[in-house]
Amino acid sequence: MSVPRPNPLLSDRDVDFQLYEALDTTALCALPAFQEHSRDTFALLLDSTRRFAREVLAPTYRPMDAAPPVFEHGRVRVHPAMRSLYAGMVDLGLLTATRPPDVGGQQLPLTVHAVASAYLMAANLSAYGYLGLTIGAAHLLEVFGTPFLRDTFMARLYRGEWTGTMALTEPQAGSSLADVKTRATPAPDGSYRLQGSKIFISGGDQDFTDNVVHLTLARIEGAEGGTRGVSLFAVPARRPEGDSFVPNDVQVAGVIHKIGWRGLPSLVLNFGEANDCHGWLVGQPGRGLACMFQMMNEARIMVGLNGVSTAAVAYQESLAYARERPQGRPAGIRDTTRAQSPIIEHADVRRMLLRQKAIVEGGLALLLTASTQADLAHHAPDEATRKRAQLLLDLLTPIAKTFPAEKGFEANALALQIHGGYGYSSEYLPEAWLRDQKLNSIHEGTTGIQGLDLLGRKAVAEGGAALQALDEEVRATTARARAAGVEPAWSDALEDALQQAAALTLELGARGMAGEVDVMLRHSTDFLELFSVVAVAWRWLAQAAAAKEGLARASSPEDSAFYEGKLAAAQYWFAVEVPRVPLLAHLCRTGEDSYARMRPDWF
Repeated sequence: MSVPRPNPLLSDRDVDFQLYEALDTTALCALPAFQEHSRDTFALLLDSTRRFAREVLAPTYRPMDAAPPVFEHGRVRVHPAMRSLYAGMVDLGLLTATRPPDVGGQQLPLTVHAVASAYLMAANLSAYGYLGLTIGAAHLLEVFGTPFLRDTFMARLYRGEWTGTMALTEPQAGSSLADVKTRATPAPDGSYRLQGSKIFISGGDQDFTDNVVHLTLARIEGAEGGTRGVSLFAVPARRPEGDSFVPNDVQVAGVIHKIGWRGLPSLVLNFGEANDCHGWLVGQPGRGLACMFQMMNEARIMVGLNGVSTAAVAYQESLAYARERPQGRPAGIRDTTRAQSPIIEHADVRRMLLRQKAIVEGGLALLLTASTQADLAHHAPDEATRKRAQLLLDLLTPIAKTFPAEKGFEANALALQIHGGYGYSSEYLPEAWLRDQKLNSIHEGTTGIQGLDLLGRKAVAEGGAALQALDEEVRATTARARAAGVEPAWSDALEDALQQAAALTLELGARGMAGEVDVMLRHSTDFLELFSVVAVAWRWLAQAAAAKEGLARASSPEDSAFYEGKLAAAQYWFAVEVPRVPLLAHLCRTGEDSYARMRPDWF
């Protein structure tokens, strides 16, 4: 059996390094939106969140994984700890931390909020899931809702009295939102009556708040087919009627039995079985997806953070285990009376730990960079800066969602491997985190969908303007790295890799414009992989520059060791991952067709 040992979830030293050395997050305080804040106010949120995550939330992870929600008498009963856990997370202020004061917020940068959220995700991602979904639903109503929706639904979501969901997917449609069939019929009171079914609705019912508001895609009767006919509605489980709230004909039809994320129910919901499901239009008719993509893009960043956090907590666990687990002796030592060595002394264990470190800390750097661009896109004082930041954010979002999920799963598998036979048991936690991680590559658009989005839309948008902005950012980073004394070959390799990626994008875009869309998109997943390697190399070069700068002023062995570890991880990325760029580019460029020509009856 495992011995309980406190897990830090994330490294506080790494978080501070990422925020204040690799990035300059305090520079955001120069923006008018954040001028009331400073590193001190950032620390208040981070410190309180870290304590709650480690002392309150993390101990509930195993019990919630072992006792998933149950469906009884038409309602979902979640783990009884959720009532106090949700109240505790609400008390941290995270529901409105990034929102303006007029909706009860503190208007903190998303970059800081992302780090605070990562601690909670690493502690118990299912519990945090309720909060994250509610933040997205409330923000959507804040932007697109009528005064009635803001006063009746948004305010209660932001106060933590209710929770929210995204109700998009339908059994017959899956990720194809153009095939949504849920119907909305106008009613004389200005609302709509909805009928239809949704599936995989995370947090779609629970028993620790009084209500759940579903942000639901549906097609108004008579609307055109395809995505242009889809509208967005706010559909509460209990609707306002006079001075009270009454059941709104939203029925739980079943619970999906998941291998991971077991504390957050995934449900089948039926709307309007009794023809009495009331919904209220959010935004303009036929513009449902345009509205919903605000929440979906925020959710994609959240999924990326889930991926980083789930990999990070497993990395911390395997690192501690490797330091304390004795097994074997150095090569050439046959004296069995000599004490066994901790397994971290074995080179292959250090290989696995270093790969985890490179993935986790590279992924966190990528997510914080994307979050910083989101802060600039929303709050920079001039339009040109906002537009440029939005282009970068759009380009980075499919990468920031996918890389931590796909490579995070690999990192989680390495954490299990380091635990050996113990890892392959439910007495130790790595197997549970491995189960959790797999869902992140499916949530909010599969890896294949993200690849199509990146190549088919984001990378070629506005004639490659996003790539030009990325090139400018990379060149600023390489200049910093060269000035700091980072190995020059790393900067050269990054600039060359980005040039290859940009040239490939132009070439594939031209083939698409020439009508060869299938060839253009055939290796879109490899294209996404290529860009992930380059984007994370960019962030590792920034960390290497900050580490070199830190070494020059280091005043303790601990500081020097921290910075040397950063440089070793950067070296690893440039030695092992960046050389894969030419191969990935070759696959995309040649349109290698082995699987494309494979016929269904050949399998």
